Amino acid sequence: MIRAIRGATTVSDNDEQEIIAETERLLVEMVRQNDVRAEDVVSVLISMTDDLNATFPAKAMRHLDGWTYVPVMCMREINVPQALPKCIRVMMTVHTKRAQQDIQHVYLRDAIQLRPDLQLTKKSEI
Repeated sequence: MIRAIRGATTVSDNDEQEIIAETERLLVEMVRQNDVRAEDVVSVLISMTDDLNATFPAKAMRHLDGWTYVPVMCMREINVPQALPKCIRVMMTVHTKRAQQDIQHVYLRDAIQLRPDLQLTKKSEI
């Protein structure tokens, strides 16, 4: 079965190293909480808000062992007034046996406010 795993995080500054580090942290946590293997990933979409442009967040995947062949695409988030600034969002599509309600979506840092309802089901505190 194919399922999507959502995730989001924020950064303090439009800084290449921070964007890559926080994106990697988010990806690692999404993988950990959902027992994802690289060969089970269909594709990964990563968006950033307009105030972030120092680097491609997909560079973070280069730090993950075995993820060389996983298709990834970066894009711009819709510029909605009052939206959470300096935000990186990930949509990871995977093959899994988990039921939809058993998928663990991951929200870190200030991005927790995007889906506080999903934080109640988290397996561990980050």
